[in-house]
Amino acid sequence: MPISSILTVTVPVADQERALAFYNGVLDFEVRSDNPFPMGRWLTVAPKGAETTLLLASWFPGMAPIGGLVVGAPDLDALAARLRENEVAFEGPSDEAWGRQLLFNDPFGNGFVVSEL
Repeated sequence: MPISSILTVTVPVADQERALAFYNGVLDFEVRSDNPFPMGRWLTVAPKGAETTLLLASWFPGMAPIGGLVVGAPDLDALAARLRENEVAFEGPSDEAWGRQLLFNDPFGNGFVVSEL
C-alpha cells in the first residue's frame, strides 16, 4: 500500500511557548493538539482547514532548522502587512517565473516560502 498523505512535519523550536505565540498569534494557525509528552508537550498547529500539521518540537536541541517549507496564501500583500506589523523580517512579495512568493523565517530559523494561491 503506498503512502497516501503527510500527517505532520516536525519543526524544531527552542521554546514551545514562544513558538506557539508566533504560529498562533502572528500566523493565525490553529492549535490542533497540546498534550503532555514524555519530553515536553505534543504541540501541533496548522492553518485553518489544512490536513498537515506542524509539530513544534523542543526536544531535538541538535536538530538544524528546516528550510524551504512551502505553504500557500491567497493574499501575499496582506501577509506581508501582518508580518511587518509583528516585526517579522521577510523578503517579497516578488514575482518569479513560477508565480508570486514571499520568504520569511520563524523565530527559530525555520524557513518558509509562501506561494500565492
